[in-house]
Amino acid sequence: MAFIENQKMDKAINNLLSRQNYLVTQANDLAKSFGNLTTFEHKVLDYCFSFVKAEDTQDQKYVVQMLDIIRHLGLNKSGKNYQRVGEAFRALNTKTAIYMRTYKNGKNGIIMTSLFDYIEIVEDGKIEFQFSQKVAPYVFELKQNFYSFKLSELANVRSKYALTLLKLWNANSFGKLNQATIKGSLMDWETWFLGTDEDGKPKKWSAGRFKQRVLTVSINGLAKLYPKTSFVITTQKEGRKVTGYQLDITPINTMLDI
Repeated sequence: MAFIENQKMDKAINNLLSRQNYLVTQANDLAKSFGNLTTFEHKVLDYCFSFVKAEDTQDQKYVVQMLDIIRHLGLNKSGKNYQRVGEAFRALNTKTAIYMRTYKNGKNGIIMTSLFDYIEIVEDGKIEFQFSQKVAPYVFELKQNFYSFKLSELANVRSKYALTLLKLWNANSFGKLNQATIKGSLMDWETWFLGTDEDGKPKKWSAGRFKQRVLTVSINGLAKLYPKTSFVITTQKEGRKVTGYQLDITPINTMLDI
């Protein structure tokens, strides 16, 4: 009877994991897990990540000024933009659910948490936040090993899809923007770029629409920013059905660079 009950619990946990927003088992997963965010929300989150230092501890609190974020994003000091930044933080709080597998005393489990432990906005424009203690180690590893962008570099990216691809490239080349191969199923790619619905299920587009409106747009966007780089997308199929994609990114050295 206990064996049957364990099977039922395993199935229940797997069903939960299949409806997640994020499933984090390593920092690289976190780098792939912002599909639900808009471009503006991405950039506010980037600003938050920029405060993380290698020596930070899990209970580290961070303080930023809303006016500094507004200036960084090139916005004017209007009430509308203050509200826009505030709404972005509200979205970061609601869109960053994280599911993590656990294994204790020989038993599988699942932790349901979020990226932030709390976000506090005060009327003088001060914003204080703390990352969830369960997730913080992944944030620190992400920052140290993968998230090595300069904020100015990220600010130049206009498209959400190009910004997502830039982060995937960085994560898969260990923070160097060197040669990298990004491979995944169609569902993987859709989750990375489109995010999930209210039930945590990946949003689905047809393969043709996804390639035209997401992959082509994101690759063209990065090709303009990094003209000395080759982007080659390979469509993986089973018969006529598209099952996934492989993107090979290769910096090109010219004679002038040597």
